[in-house]
Amino acid sequence: MSFGSFIRRLLGTIPLILGISVVLFSIIHLAPGSPLDFYADNPNVTREALEQMRVAFGLDKPVPEQYVRWLWAFLNGNWGISFRTGQPVLEVILERLPATLILSGSAFLLSLAIAIPIGVLAATRRYSKLDTFFTFVSFSGISIPVFWVGLMAQLVFAIWLGWLPAGGFQTVGNGSFMDVLTHMVMPVCILSFATIAGWSRYVRASLIDVIGQDYIRTARAKGQTPRKVIWRHAVRNALLPIVTVVALDIVQIVSGAVITETIFSWPGIGRLFVESMDGRDYPVLMGLMMISSFTMVAANFAADMLYAVIDPRVRLA
Repeated sequence: MSFGSFIRRLLGTIPLILGISVVLFSIIHLAPGSPLDFYADNPNVTREALEQMRVAFGLDKPVPEQYVRWLWAFLNGNWGISFRTGQPVLEVILERLPATLILSGSAFLLSLAIAIPIGVLAATRRYSKLDTFFTFVSFSGISIPVFWVGLMAQLVFAIWLGWLPAGGFQTVGNGSFMDVLTHMVMPVCILSFATIAGWSRYVRASLIDVIGQDYIRTARAKGQTPRKVIWRHAVRNALLPIVTVVALDIVQIVSGAVITETIFSWPGIGRLFVESMDGRDYPVLMGLMMISSFTMVAANFAADMLYAVIDPRVRLA
């Protein structure tokens, strides 16, 4: 991979992100309702006050002009002011971002740590009882809605057994590491459940295809141990298509956090997104969706770069 290829790929993401911002801004403003509906329901707010707020928020301008103003401010580090709270959007998001990073990052690492070994075990013991069990669990994880699993987990582990807290980030007045860790157990497991199910199936399918290749038979014929053949030769080559799946699912984990954070009252950007949707807080919604877009583009860019690292045969144009 040359430095020129890296720069060309990096520069190619700029028009993509701009195009995404245009689509997102248009969709938000095409949605029915207005951010001022929140204030219009208050009998103490007069029509004159509503019109003043409309002008102050720039909602009296045409949508294209609003977009240009927003884009210029966004590029200069000014993400706007929340219509709901009056705080700077960047400040609102940064307050919630650490909680989501902790939740999503833990779910991502847990998914990788469990999905790859399960996929390898299922592939190397194809059609065995263990493979059948993993297949049943995987299809269950893919099929069952996340919100239902989360509610059932709360019912069993929080209400019936009382082992874990039902929600929140920490106990009021506590906030120790173990207390936060206890609150993380259910949301992290629920968020990673479907991801583990999907990734393990991809690992299994990819590894089965690689195991049948000639170079694997050659490695076995040379007397290498089965463990060495699988982990040194087969798994590395089987991971190439998995890189794409993992990169695309990074955003899915973050978006899945919207449901998980809402169920477990987790104070992250997923829950903030739901609150902003309810209040039609356009600046906060644009900030959150741009972060998701950046994450998606960056994940795909990283996947392209990793191709050349994992497989030397891949050359980036």
